[in-house]
Amino acid sequence: MKKHEVREDEAAEIAARLARALGERGFTVAVAESLTGGKIANQLAAAPDSSEWFAGAVVCYGSQVKHRVLDVPEGPVISERAVEVMARSVAALLGADTSIAASGAGGPGPQEGQEPGTTWLAVSIRGEVHTELHHFDGEPLDVLAQTERAALLLLEREAAKLLRDGPSERSGRREQPTGQ
Repeated sequence: MKKHEVREDEAAEIAARLARALGERGFTVAVAESLTGGKIANQLAAAPDSSEWFAGAVVCYGSQVKHRVLDVPEGPVISERAVEVMARSVAALLGADTSIAASGAGGPGPQEGQEPGTTWLAVSIRGEVHTELHHFDGEPLDVLAQTERAALLLLEREAAKLLRDGPSERSGRREQPTGQ
C-alpha cells in the first residue's frame, strides 16, 4: 500500500471517531477546502451516520471562489488569515457548530511564493478558531493525504478539548514540524 493510501485509511478512522464523538453530542460539521479538492468532505460523508452531523462542504479551489463565496480578503490564500476566514464563513454559511478549513501549496511547484507542502489548517468550534501551519513532504498525492489526515486530527483534538473542558475565550496557533 502506498503512503498516501495508508494516510487516507487513517483519515477514515479519524472521521469514524469524529462521527461518534460529535454525533452523540449533536454537533454539526462543515468543511471549506482548497488544495484537498473535497477529500476531507469525502471522509466525513463516508463516516457513520454522516447525514445527522455533516452539514456539507464548499470546495473553493480557485482563489476567486474563496474571495466571492467565503469572503476571504484579497491577497494570499495560503495564509493563516485566509483559513481563519474560510472556517468562520463556511460554518456560518452552512449553519454548523464546527468547521475545518484547508489551503496550501500541494505541489509539484511553489504557489504564492510558498514551497510545495506548505499547508494552513483552521478549525472553528462555536466561533473559536485554532490554526496550524504544516510543511509536508512528498509528491502532491502525499501532501493531499497528509493534509486530509492532519485536518481531521486537528478537529478531533480541538473538539475533544471543548467536550472535556467547555469553551474558552482564546484561540490558538501551532506550527508543526516538517513531515508531520
